[in-house]
Amino acid sequence: MTARIFKPAKNAMQSGTAKTRDWQLDYEPEQPRMIEPLMGWTSSTDMQQQISLRFHSREEAIAYCEREGIPYQVLEPKEPVRRRAAYADNFAFRRGEPWTH
Repeated sequence: MTARIFKPAKNAMQSGTAKTRDWQLDYEPEQPRMIEPLMGWTSSTDMQQQISLRFHSREEAIAYCEREGIPYQVLEPKEPVRRRAAYADNFAFRRGEPWTH
């Protein structure tokens, strides 16, 4: 029962960064998922996959794992590359093609 400690990624459908500041603890699956023969649904008997804990800092998550005796691995987040853009860039002379509506 290994746990992963990571920062969740930003939601691709929105521009905000809500729910990405906290650290999340998820358990690795111990058993593979299986396909139910009658309906074809994917199921699992591993209940640890349903648990997802959130912590304010990485140190809190690590302390929780060590206190409970849970083996863990920490996945460091990659900082996103911020591209600076200004409204005036739409009308710049160096623009490759003319701006149109």
